[in-house]
Amino acid sequence: MSVLVCAAEKGSLSAAARALRMPLPTVSRKVAELEAQLKAALVVRSRAGLHLTEAGQAFVAAARTILENMAQAERAASGEYLAPTGQLVVAAPIVFGRLHVVPVVTEFLAAYPKVDVKLLQNDRLAHLVEDQIDCAVRIGELPDSSVIATRLGTVRRVVCASPAYLEKHRPLKKPGDIAVHDCVTAEVLGVPERWSFGAGRTQAEVSVRSRLIVNTLEAAIDAAVAGTGLARALSYQVCDHVRQGVLKVVLADFEPPLWPVHLIHKPQTLFPLKLRAFLDFAAPRLRQRLVLQTP
Repeated sequence: MSVLVCAAEKGSLSAAARALRMPLPTVSRKVAELEAQLKAALVVRSRAGLHLTEAGQAFVAAARTILENMAQAERAASGEYLAPTGQLVVAAPIVFGRLHVVPVVTEFLAAYPKVDVKLLQNDRLAHLVEDQIDCAVRIGELPDSSVIATRLGTVRRVVCASPAYLEKHRPLKKPGDIAVHDCVTAEVLGVPERWSFGAGRTQAEVSVRSRLIVNTLEAAIDAAVAGTGLARALSYQVCDHVRQGVLKVVLADFEPPLWPVHLIHKPQTLFPLKLRAFLDFAAPRLRQRLVLQTP
């Protein structure tokens, strides 16, 4: 069941083999054995990937429920619902995780010696069920209404540059002034060559001239500190730089709407105490850190 569910989620047998760390022939054989046992075709293989038949869709939906019930039964048998114990898997964006989640997790581990934490830091959106994640920090609007979300605060999308750069270039009074400035753009914050400002009727997009294109916000911030040009980042990422005076926020009156920050987890019939303990411990501390990290 787990092999078929993984193949359905990944879209191909080869992707499932990589995710499960199994040889491809083994994955293919297990799916074929399941089809033979059920006397029904569950998947259709093509060059475009793997597709579930009608019977396969029904079976995978039931298999997900069965596998989750088995996992809950194993956790219950190990005492996970009697006291905070076991491993907790937490996901967070890379920079936010390093600056804020890691300090909170280390405090949590000291307070709960029977709980271990696996922290996954990645800027892609983690899928709670597919990636077997207990809870995650999500920055931005929540597209999935099925998750349970605890609001932690908000972050801003800011434009900043070094004081030395700003002294040598034309003043920035409105977003359109960016057209004559050098910019450092990161591909992780939407379309790198166009920056949006304002909201509603006042919303506008401005084309930027990229002197340097990078694929991480950390690199963009470092280049801005070095005086290469304007950079756009999230407020918590440049807070310390602004306080130290090596970066200055510009065009603050034209910033786009705030992005919410949530701590999310999936609905569960049985709620592991390790997860409840972490949510109760982490949420107020992360809220406080967001309040303090506003440049």
